[in-house]
Amino acid sequence: MRRVFPAHTYGPGPRAACFWAGTADIPDHPAAEGEIACDVAVIGAGFTGLSAALHLAEAGEDVRVFEAEHVGWGASGRNGGFCCLGGSAASDAMLRRHHGEDARRDWCRTEMAAVGTVRALIDRLGIAADTHSKGETVLAHTPRAAAGFTARAAQIEADYGVTPTLIPGGALAQAGMRGPFHAALTTPIGFALNPLKYATGLACAATGAGARFHARSPVTAIRSGGRFHLATPDARITARRLIVATNGYSSDDLPGWLRGRYLPVQSNVIVTRPLTDGELDAQGWTTHQMCFDDRFFLHYFRLMPDRRMLFGMRGGLFSSPRHDARMQRTIRAHFEAMFPAWSHVETPHGWNGLLSLAPDLTPFAGPVHGMPGAFAALSFHGNGVAMASHAGAILADLALDRPSASLYPDIMRTPPGRWPLGRLRRAMMWPPYAWATLRAE
Repeated sequence: MRRVFPAHTYGPGPRAACFWAGTADIPDHPAAEGEIACDVAVIGAGFTGLSAALHLAEAGEDVRVFEAEHVGWGASGRNGGFCCLGGSAASDAMLRRHHGEDARRDWCRTEMAAVGTVRALIDRLGIAADTHSKGETVLAHTPRAAAGFTARAAQIEADYGVTPTLIPGGALAQAGMRGPFHAALTTPIGFALNPLKYATGLACAATGAGARFHARSPVTAIRSGGRFHLATPDARITARRLIVATNGYSSDDLPGWLRGRYLPVQSNVIVTRPLTDGELDAQGWTTHQMCFDDRFFLHYFRLMPDRRMLFGMRGGLFSSPRHDARMQRTIRAHFEAMFPAWSHVETPHGWNGLLSLAPDLTPFAGPVHGMPGAFAALSFHGNGVAMASHAGAILADLALDRPSASLYPDIMRTPPGRWPLGRLRRAMMWPPYAWATLRAE
């Protein structure tokens, strides 16, 4: 495999203390062995692959999912569990300049549809995913940011047809959001969930519909020509169609088309022990809204139904046991600065995972060039719960040679270009990371 990060990143270390791992029953799927033939082979058992497998199986296809570890092992089982608008990191101006205003508005409608995709799956399949939060709240960390919230609210209403709620700084404590913030803006779209319970729920539903899963079965080779021929350590697979759903955990040679088209970056999370009534009152944070602030290295956080606080942030350019420990100290320092009354509260859970950035900062779902019958989806820019689930449904329709039943905007149809510097492309992030770090000090 030709991966961007060192081997440590793809091993058990970064997820060893992941809170979600102890909250869901992960299916024990067998490894792939011997000769296997199927209609569609799916590589990756995260949200994209799970959604694709479910929709394909429900359509009567013989689908097999090949996962290097187990369901939800990668980013899907490590993220913050925010099912919300997003999927692109491009600004409105960038989207308008590169794709046009009509395409930008189609993208906004797709963001809403993606949240609806997840809600419909949870409701239809009866997945107990510990959902909470009425939409998503952004908090201003400077007076200047707060001053821009009125215009931001107007744009949200124009783009999504909903009316956001603006909470001025003086009313934040009454709303249960006391902290170093100057205003809050809630968009009533989306909800929070336990991402691993959602992932395992999708896997169980897909299995019930006829999909077959293989854990501990990393795909090590792909060959195309009429049909697809895949290899794992103990199996040889032949498939009529292929779906690649590996996102930030991709390899530049599986298939070769992926080379340089994604940039994996780290996101880091800590989770506290359950907080007492006294501790919640002392800090003045009692809302169960999923929240984020408006920094470049945004913080994202939410008080979960069991009264544990989840706190995450972007950042981290290097990966090793030593660097992971350093990043955990950094995120803990940010947590204590934002919630000083909880400086004594233990955070027994801490982990990191990889999300993916595209050169144009927009996600892709569509055919793999030069490999007829192969499809891929990747680069959800840290908002994969909704958009990856939606992309999986799109890929299922493409593999079935039928028009997409899900909103499929032009922005998602545009294949990603390639980042410069090849396997050294992580260096692209050093200047903006250094700039953001200096600004935060």
